[in-house]
Amino acid sequence: MKAGTATKMVLNMLTTASFIRRGYVFGNLMVNVQPKNVKLADRARRIIARAANVSYERADELLAAAGNNVRVAIVMARAQVDRAKAERRLATARGRISEALREADHG
Repeated sequence: MKAGTATKMVLNMLTTASFIRRGYVFGNLMVNVQPKNVKLADRARRIIARAANVSYERADELLAAAGNNVRVAIVMARAQVDRAKAERRLATARGRISEALREADHG
């Protein structure tokens, strides 16, 4: 059992590190949610609301305006840019929200 627990911990660390590198994590939130059903759409709105410090209702508006892309919605709100600019910033930042927001501060 101990070896199994240690193996699981190592695999979790590797997976988490990979997700961080790919831009799937912002702060302590998994932002790569694909809102393909009601439950996931609700989760996406809650993530946007928390990450962008906006209301749930505003998060719903942002998610729709972002074409159901959580990362784009967060950048739109935090950098106060439109969808096209948010998408460009994320593309330049290789999908990493924090880098896209730094670019917004300097660009």
